[in-house]
Amino acid sequence: MAIVTESAASGGRPLDAARERAILDAALSLLAEVGYDRMSIDSIARRARASKATIYRRWAGKAELVAAALRLRVDKGAWLPDTGTLRGDLLEGLTRFCEGVAREDADLLIGLISAMRADPALARLVRSQMIEEKRQGAEQMLSRAFQRGELPCTVDTTFLVEVACAVVYQRFLLIDEPLDVTFVERVVDRVLLPLLRE
Repeated sequence: MAIVTESAASGGRPLDAARERAILDAALSLLAEVGYDRMSIDSIARRARASKATIYRRWAGKAELVAAALRLRVDKGAWLPDTGTLRGDLLEGLTRFCEGVAREDADLLIGLISAMRADPALARLVRSQMIEEKRQGAEQMLSRAFQRGELPCTVDTTFLVEVACAVVYQRFLLIDEPLDVTFVERVVDRVLLPLLRE
């Protein structure tokens, strides 16, 4: 389901940036506090001090609103460094990703995972907007490594992103250990580089 813009839906002016941010922040805070199932457009409107009509003029429903809020928080440069070496790119990219994850609320991430399992529309939106973006960034990184002669021509970019994300989220959500330099270096040197060069 496509995101419906206010101007497309009503012919009106675009939503004010501050008002839009308040609505998106309200959606994420409620997702973390009460979960996706118990969160409603009514509760988001109350939290953001906005009308339901304002929300529906901008987003088709709850799934589109949550996906837009998450997209706003994505670090678009998380997988796009160019340090001149594959190892350097992986270290910098994974460091940026870890920094972004560490800034998140664990309850929000858990709520999002639960919501994606319950709502196929939300899951599709999150995968297309966030996960695909990481995959494309990783593809650019690995393409540079191939051009430098550091990699064979065939590399499973999707699997690389899956492994990197899984290790980071496991540590952050389940083990509750720091996403520090030592962790990043171990993942790159012991997991990602061997995986890419096998």
